Amino acid sequence: MNPIEDRKRLLTRRHFLNMASTSVGAAALTTLLNQDLHAQSPSSAVGGTGLPNIPHFAPKAKRVIYLFQSGAPSQHELFDYKPNLINLVGMDLPPSVRGGQRLTAMTSAQQNFPIVPSIYKFSQHGQSGAWISDLMPHTGAIADELCFVKSMHTEAINHDPGITFFQTGAQLAGRPSIGAWMDYGLGSMNQDLPTFVAMVSIGSGNGGQPLYDRLWGSGFLPTKHQGVKFLASGDPVLYLSNPPGVDAPTRRRFLDNLAQLNQLTREESGDPETSTRISQYEMAYRMQTSVPELSDLSDEPDSTFERYGPDSRRPGSFARNCLLARRLAERDVRFIQLFHRGWDQHTRLPSGIQNQARDVDQPQAALVQDLKERGLLDDTLVVWGGEFGRSVYCQGKFTEEIYGRDHHPRCFTIWMAGGGVQPGMTYGETDEFSYNVIKDPVHVHDLHATIMHLLGVDHTRLTYRYQGRDFRLTDVHGQVVQGILS
Repeated sequence: MNPIEDRKRLLTRRHFLNMASTSVGAAALTTLLNQDLHAQSPSSAVGGTGLPNIPHFAPKAKRVIYLFQSGAPSQHELFDYKPNLINLVGMDLPPSVRGGQRLTAMTSAQQNFPIVPSIYKFSQHGQSGAWISDLMPHTGAIADELCFVKSMHTEAINHDPGITFFQTGAQLAGRPSIGAWMDYGLGSMNQDLPTFVAMVSIGSGNGGQPLYDRLWGSGFLPTKHQGVKFLASGDPVLYLSNPPGVDAPTRRRFLDNLAQLNQLTREESGDPETSTRISQYEMAYRMQTSVPELSDLSDEPDSTFERYGPDSRRPGSFARNCLLARRLAERDVRFIQLFHRGWDQHTRLPSGIQNQARDVDQPQAALVQDLKERGLLDDTLVVWGGEFGRSVYCQGKFTEEIYGRDHHPRCFTIWMAGGGVQPGMTYGETDEFSYNVIKDPVHVHDLHATIMHLLGVDHTRLTYRYQGRDFRLTDVHGQVVQGILS
């Protein structure tokens, strides 16, 4: 899609209509209205395909469920087991290990960097023998479905640029989010629901890093590709209900007339955002039926709520959102992103991470199991992880049971499941301090390239021309992580 070329096409069509006879012009206008309403450009078909010739090759996944853990979960307490650290407790982290790394303002003034091992027990799980903390027993039970990537690293050291980097491939705001890129390139699989849905939950730790709507926004792509945020209370989507005194037939007539007026505006101005407005009104109308049916969980048996855990009956909880994510996947929503806040534990980490782990452990395991039993895991890619990891040294006052950890971008752990990823494996390795990657590093751009590859997209070929250059999600970097592909 090129806005300049689109403008030229519009001018050509308007010139034709102005020159044509009244009857021919009216017939042409009727045809154009119908076509423009449902197919403004190859990338904007409502409920249709995305760009031509995409996917570039046969995909292994049709959809993605991204469980983003905002605040940066500590790999030390969850997945990256380092038993030898117990012999180094309280010792200063060697400068040779730190290697002059840039530190945050929260620890840069510290005189010492005492090593603090996790106080939690780790166990091996499944045939894969994956080491997982006892904080996550339910996740341990599905270890053979998971692919752990322990060698993730990023460039950002603070939360907002770190989260923005994971969502958009850039640390500065303004780029399209990964879900918007997927909507732009691949289009929708269900014309009655958004292609890209975002949900936010707050952990037991309360609050956490703020999450802005731009994290699921469209950036410089047409705004029709932005994610739709589902809410925890009231209408699942803002303004979904008709206002008082407006019934469904009246709403339909209003939208039909409004679409014709908007189309005339588009013909006059050539602004592609007018097409976005038309398609969004139409999507909102269809969602008046599809979204209430989706969010009504009365058809779910008690066994489902028991599987997802006691919080699954509470609107807005991570457990409830995991259950909604499964229902969205069943209805072929392409990109589903759950943001769970509260992982930012700089002090008193043990008490904080216990609560956070309890929030997510059972529902995320239930989601993977549920997808597998319903035959959806094979073509659904599930991704779990935060914006960076946590330091091996203590932030602030140090005791062996009450301690904190600072931000650590050099290495951390994520996991993936389904959708063409090898199950029951661990990829990458960190040093004895879980401070540096020593084998098979995976950058944020590599992760994005791999997600796109599993969806059948060559990340180097999905581009959008803006301000005189072609942009892509992976900027000018990124390699598919072949070692984790099934």
